[in-house]
Amino acid sequence: NAEYHAAKERQSFIEGRILELEDMQSRAQVIDPSSLSGSKVKFGATVSLVDEETDEESRYQIVGEIEADLKEGRISITSPVARALIGKEEGDVVEVMTPGGGRSYEILKVDYI
Repeated sequence: NAEYHAAKERQSFIEGRILELEDMQSRAQVIDPSSLSGSKVKFGATVSLVDEETDEESRYQIVGEIEADLKEGRISITSPVARALIGKEEGDVVEVMTPGGGRSYEILKVDYI
């Protein structure tokens, strides 16, 4: 009865995922970035950068893993770019290892909006 076993396996997977999501929800905290301040980059910051090689400017908000959406300019706090930015200030230059190799970015502005 392969269909039955496949259904039971799928049910077990779904129940495990539900427990995982419930745990994540119980540990979640709502943080309003506009209530934060300071010149250093931290969770919730919106950071404007310029690529030192191409002069291309970009802007990212550092968010939790679930909220991350690169197309919307929201990067996960666990991403290589965010990890390089945390604790830095306007004017600092950060080195980021990307799949395409190392990149240097200058921090132009740090906002909490």
